[in-house]
Amino acid sequence: MRLAVEEINQNPELLSNYTLGYKIFDSCAYPLTGQRAALAVLNGLSEDDSPTCSSASPLLAVIGESGSAQSIVVSRILQPFRIPMISYFSSCACFNDRRTYPTFFRVIPNDDYQVKAIAQMLVHFNWTWVGLVRGDHAYGRFAVQGLLRELQGTKVCVAYQVMIPLLYNSQKALEIMQVMRSSSAKVVVVFSAEGEMTPFLRDYMTQNITGIQWVASEAWVTSSVFTGSEYYPYLGGTIGFGIKRGYISRLGDYLQTINPQMYPSDSLVQELWEALYGCSSNPSSGSAFPPCSGHDTLLKQHSAYTNTSNTRVSYNVYKAVYAIAYSLHNLLLCQPGRGPFQNNSCAQRNSIKPWELQYYIQDVRFNIDGEEINFDLKGDSVPYYDIINWQKGTAGNIELVNVGLFDGTKPAGEELVIQEDKIMWAGHQSEVPMSVCSASCPPGSRKAVRRGEPVCCFDCVPCDSGKISNQTNSIDCTFCPDNFWSNKDRTACRPKEVEFLAYDSIGIALTVISVVGAFLTIAVLGVFFYNKNTAIVRVNNSELSFFILFALMLCFLCSLVFIGEPTYWSCMLRHTIFSITFSLCISCILGKTMVVLAAFTATKPGDNIMKWLGPKQQRAIIFSGTIIQVVICAAWLIGSPPFPSRNTQYERSKIILECSVGSSLAFWGVLGYIGLQACLCFILAFLARKLPGNFNEAKFITFSMLIFCAVWLAFIPAYISSPGKYADAVESFAILASSFGLLICLFAPKCYIILLKPEKNTKQHLMGKEKK
Repeated sequence: MRLAVEEINQNPELLSNYTLGYKIFDSCAYPLTGQRAALAVLNGLSEDDSPTCSSASPLLAVIGESGSAQSIVVSRILQPFRIPMISYFSSCACFNDRRTYPTFFRVIPNDDYQVKAIAQMLVHFNWTWVGLVRGDHAYGRFAVQGLLRELQGTKVCVAYQVMIPLLYNSQKALEIMQVMRSSSAKVVVVFSAEGEMTPFLRDYMTQNITGIQWVASEAWVTSSVFTGSEYYPYLGGTIGFGIKRGYISRLGDYLQTINPQMYPSDSLVQELWEALYGCSSNPSSGSAFPPCSGHDTLLKQHSAYTNTSNTRVSYNVYKAVYAIAYSLHNLLLCQPGRGPFQNNSCAQRNSIKPWELQYYIQDVRFNIDGEEINFDLKGDSVPYYDIINWQKGTAGNIELVNVGLFDGTKPAGEELVIQEDKIMWAGHQSEVPMSVCSASCPPGSRKAVRRGEPVCCFDCVPCDSGKISNQTNSIDCTFCPDNFWSNKDRTACRPKEVEFLAYDSIGIALTVISVVGAFLTIAVLGVFFYNKNTAIVRVNNSELSFFILFALMLCFLCSLVFIGEPTYWSCMLRHTIFSITFSLCISCILGKTMVVLAAFTATKPGDNIMKWLGPKQQRAIIFSGTIIQVVICAAWLIGSPPFPSRNTQYERSKIILECSVGSSLAFWGVLGYIGLQACLCFILAFLARKLPGNFNEAKFITFSMLIFCAVWLAFIPAYISSPGKYADAVESFAILASSFGLLICLFAPKCYIILLKPEKNTKQHLMGKEKK
């Protein structure tokens, strides 16, 4: 401030023919002391060696305070007198209330921007579980309120809030540290001033707590108090937002010229000199320091005093002084009749009122080293922060390294720029630390909030079948579209598997069995045709045998229609061909059974029953038994035919291609008719099972019908309970099993005699009349 005042007073282009004066008060960072200083300066300057111009206002503006709590007190005292106040370090958002603080200005961004920047940083690094520590003052209270407001609608939750008491208490501090130690939050945001942080961090180090990633507010992130090597194990990696760094070109040289001889009446300079050099320039003052020799050197622990490359707060003071100077300069340039006040008047140069100066401060606009300085309607300046990271220096101390910036003038979402590769985190780690209540839920799962806990604490629940989540930390799982189903990991929808009885392992096996059965039937047919003139073929009605073999061959082959993708035509052919061929086969067997029964029961001479079961009658029986099934199938196909359908209800993860039967009544009707034929055939054969003869075919027909009925009775529950392609496989298997049963029971004994026992292939043997 002294340097800026001297520069202005020596500048012929700024406040020409006018001299700035000032008075310095030290509030000791205590509101009550600041109040006393404000009242003292309002009561007038009584020092004889500080004369003022006649009729001049005793006080036009105040530069300060540093802390927000002190600024609140001083600003309220100055407000009735409409004295403008420009703070260089009070960032509390509470000063935005222009009705309460109408004369307050500042050259530091208000905390609304700082909390916005901190909130963006927490979101950027995915720190969703953080602790909050604040000081017991307006700055800490309003900053925490602002941060909580900014975090609404984000994924960041606050694990705890603690407050460092205004009157520091070690016991209370230990309680705060215990909360920090026990919490799973590894990132701690601190809104506190340097004053209360100093004893707190000393106690913190004695507790040997490590692993905390500190996020510091601008109030202490650039403090030189914590740059010693003893702090690094506990504070290394701290990151925060600092006031914009500026460069004051003459400050370094100016500090070298400051000495008690230049300012003999300034007690502050005397105290500074004693602290820097460890000697007293005025031994008669009763100082405890030894007299200075004139060749004293700057003490090593105060070498930072001469380092002017990193001025931040000092730069704000520099700007505040120039803001008042330019405002006064503009006020003095006012042309009578063109002024901003009543009747276009200007301020009286020899009697400037503080409120008149405030008007010009509100509109002032000037440049310092390429930076434009001005105030908005709320008294705030341009919001700009440097992102500071505490890294280990070559001597083991802490160095403040710029790793990014926050420019509040840029569009939303573009304000924050971070150079992550330059950051060194807590514990001297290069990887971003984790601070979450619950680990992220991977794709394929959703978050389930724990009852009574913040939304950041949750469990990961796998998505249900048919639902997916393809993002981390999904709130809910989404249903797959129709004809799609979730994959095994529940991360993507894939087309549903289409299932039908294809030529896979089951289909190939059934095909092979079907073809083998058809070939065996053809082989038997060949054997019978080759031996058609032998007794066993002729006695057993060769024509009916050939009809049965032909029908069995069709039965074996009709099972192939059940294999492959269902189509409109294949669905109609499946059940109709199956029912008609089996009706043909059973009708043939029924005709043979009736012939056998009639032949062996015609015992009386002159019984002419066989004339009613001649070849024509036998063909009529076969035709009539089959035509009834044909009529039923025709009515089925005309009324409500089978059709291909996509079944997604039985198993939602698959599309089962199946043939819907259309009319259930018709489906069970054709099966019932076949069952009726089989039962009638079984009853007739059972009645003729004990008739005489070495080769009574009724026994074999009885066994064949028994097997046939058993297969189809077992088929009904198996078919109903089988899903998808297995229903078709069960039906195909029933067809093949019953066909093999008929083929083996009816023709295996005959083939055995024809091929292996030709000596028994005689009429006498078959009728049981051979000689003993």
